Amino acid sequence: MIRADLTLVSDPIADLGEAVPAPGLRHARPAQKSADALIRQPFPSLAAVPVPAWARASGKAGEGEPLFAAGASLALLDAFLRADPRCAAALRSRLALQSAAASAKIVRVNADEGALRDLRFAAGDALGPAANLSSLWRDLAGRPTSLDPGRIRDAAAALDLPASNANALVESLRECVRGGEDPVSAAAKAAVSAFSIFPDAPAAEAEILALWLFDLVLAIRLRWPRPVPLIAAKILDPALRSDRGGRRTRPNEPAWSKTAAGAITLAAAAALDLAAGLSRRAEVLIAVAPKLRAKRGSKVVDLLLAEDCVSPAQAARQAPMTDRAARRLFDRLVTLGAVRELTGRPAFRLYGL
Repeated sequence: MIRADLTLVSDPIADLGEAVPAPGLRHARPAQKSADALIRQPFPSLAAVPVPAWARASGKAGEGEPLFAAGASLALLDAFLRADPRCAAALRSRLALQSAAASAKIVRVNADEGALRDLRFAAGDALGPAANLSSLWRDLAGRPTSLDPGRIRDAAAALDLPASNANALVESLRECVRGGEDPVSAAAKAAVSAFSIFPDAPAAEAEILALWLFDLVLAIRLRWPRPVPLIAAKILDPALRSDRGGRRTRPNEPAWSKTAAGAITLAAAAALDLAAGLSRRAEVLIAVAPKLRAKRGSKVVDLLLAEDCVSPAQAARQAPMTDRAARRLFDRLVTLGAVRELTGRPAFRLYGL
């Protein structure tokens, strides 16, 4: 079982309407650190910590003691995040992309990770349900952890769910947070509340909101300053289905708590695997920053450390520099092994760790 004090926090739950500070994390980061300042600081070594086999879901995920495996993998992810790694924002952003892609499958929208990346840079106000899913998960990952009613109303509205139910839902979520269950069980209970409060809504959209709120409540219980999108990316894994191909468990079904624990085991381990690769590339990026000839190169480095991907046009606007200079800068970073081109296209390229 996961102990309710998994994160060794002794103080009571903070006001649930406010952002929750995370003990052990650096509270004071008044301004974004520049790449020049980062060069003088050692990079956290926890990034390369592997997830042991016993903390992964082997065989059928969720069998045996699923909360034990979930707690072990979450504890390792928690330790990594509390080291305040410079790739943490990029990690959350990429996990948000994966969650949006999984959500698109749930609602049967034809949009994979590549298409969702492209939508971020598309022009126009009404970009459709795929763009809404991308914004929904990016909002979760990019804002401080809190149970703000307005935020939850906006999330429901993004999924075309009746916002009038949001106030009752917030109170139910607060009861889940205050309860004595372990963090994963509390988050699973919150997902049940979210799913059941929209009985007349389409099940797929209600399920996505339930998964979104699962991650939010989990972050509150673990005292993470920002939520980490986790469960949606793995909830469709065939290993979570009893017959490896049947219907998946929904939040209103008896096996949900077991399925949720199995999904979190898979998700936390996958997040740590992803974090290890991002951390290595972040180390290289910070190390090569002094070699960049562009005067505004440090701002581009900061962008790459904060996002899943960056376009040369975006970098040119924010640095600022010319589009040509931005393209040359990214070519240089690729040559140095600090970033990757993520699209494989000759034009409209996107770059990330």
